[in-house]
Amino acid sequence: MHQQKEKGTDRRALIAICLAALMFGLEITSVPVILPTIEKALGSHFSQLQWIMNAYTIACTMVLMATGTLADRFGRKKVFMINVAGFGITSLVCGAATTTGLLIAARFFQGMTGGAMFICTIALLSHRFPEGPQRSKAFAAWGIIAGVGLGFGPVIGSIISAAINWRWVFLIHGALALGTLLLVKPSIAESKDPNAGRLDLAGILTLSAAVFGLTYYITQAPEAGFTSATSLLVLLAAVMLIIVFIIVERRRSYPMIDFHVFRAPRFTGAIMGCIGMNFSFWPLMVFLPLYFQAVLHYDPLSTGMYLLAYTLPTLVFPPLGERLSLRYGAGRVIPFGLLLIGAGFLLLYASGGTASSGWPSFLPGCILAGSGLGMVNTPVTNTATAAVPGNRAGMASGIDVSSRLITLAINIALMGFLLLQGTFSYLEQAFPAADATGLFELSKQLVAASLTAEQIATRETAMGALQPGVLGNALEQGFSRIFLYGGAGVSALALISLLIFKEAPGRFQRRYQQDPVPEK
Repeated sequence: MHQQKEKGTDRRALIAICLAALMFGLEITSVPVILPTIEKALGSHFSQLQWIMNAYTIACTMVLMATGTLADRFGRKKVFMINVAGFGITSLVCGAATTTGLLIAARFFQGMTGGAMFICTIALLSHRFPEGPQRSKAFAAWGIIAGVGLGFGPVIGSIISAAINWRWVFLIHGALALGTLLLVKPSIAESKDPNAGRLDLAGILTLSAAVFGLTYYITQAPEAGFTSATSLLVLLAAVMLIIVFIIVERRRSYPMIDFHVFRAPRFTGAIMGCIGMNFSFWPLMVFLPLYFQAVLHYDPLSTGMYLLAYTLPTLVFPPLGERLSLRYGAGRVIPFGLLLIGAGFLLLYASGGTASSGWPSFLPGCILAGSGLGMVNTPVTNTATAAVPGNRAGMASGIDVSSRLITLAINIALMGFLLLQGTFSYLEQAFPAADATGLFELSKQLVAASLTAEQIATRETAMGALQPGVLGNALEQGFSRIFLYGGAGVSALALISLLIFKEAPGRFQRRYQQDPVPEK
């Protein structure tokens, strides 16, 4: 009887944790598909659309490591519930926003509470299911539900936007947050780390400011000039802040990031997997709706449905990835999954003239990339958190998610830059006599999808285009640069991860391995 009651409690706890992961994932992938709608409703421009996404991801990075420490010190359940409530409230504010500036600000605070909520799901899961088959099953369920949020986000966002209003993409999280709170209160016991130290405020501020500076430089430098005094000062400040962060962390007795954990090959190899996924797959999710709507000319609802080819494999393959990891080891599965993502991106690049051949030529690359992501997603988190003692689960999960979101924020900015510059470069070649400033403004309008098909045709005629479709071809060249960048980058990270996993553990300090050597 007691065992049945315990199983029921475990089930409710897992549902609550997975529901929080679902909300976090939905707010990443349901928003990109409605960005063109927001652009028209609020009069946003391209860099503002990027900041609607980056405000969320940068804010997440600001709180992740702080949340790990606070959760270890004051209680993982308490910190989790506070941030679930905060996420619900800030989501309501996002839905009620009447200006782009207010929406960006609300997204920032939504990202802070969402990132803290998500990091607690990993810490709670690690503590509730510490080892054995139950742990693997719990992480597999968490990976699948998180994948549902990420995978079906575009469809859910497009359906809600078409059937009701784009604002309900945010407002719906108020009800989901309330349901999570009702489930978690009776089912999860409080847990703490008795040895938790003070909040590393200096580390939090320097890391957050460094990520913000790098993202700001990449996002704003195309207009201000990469070598302008302002841009170079921002870049220099970001680099200096990274150096200060490393110095501060290495001198603390209980740091926000204990760099000793990176001497364990399993942990470092898993973190390379986290970086690889968010180097290519998820940043592209921000721009794919634009590709379908502006290049392939699909409506928002069709866009959400076609995006399933990209996201649905992320739901199908996590159980397979976990089984393969148990059989062959994470050191093989993680690099292999990253290589599949890279191969998918290179197929997207090789598909070339997708606009003329339509959706079928785009399909294989989407499926292959999604399959690789699905195989990697659960093993990287399980491997990273299992590589450190259970009482440091907050720190380990903080590094895990921080590496994902820092990479995501920077690569959203980088992919936006590549898209804009690739489009502009094509227009310069197609219209060599045209004013460069005017072409750059036109490029920004194209990548923001702010021009209708009729307006594009009128512009082409006015500019004396020799054949129709020149502006669409320009946008497609911008996307080709994104595909090549993502494919090459994640493939390189796959090889780095493989080499790290192959390193002999005896060459590294074993302070934070699964069975650490006791310190004298």
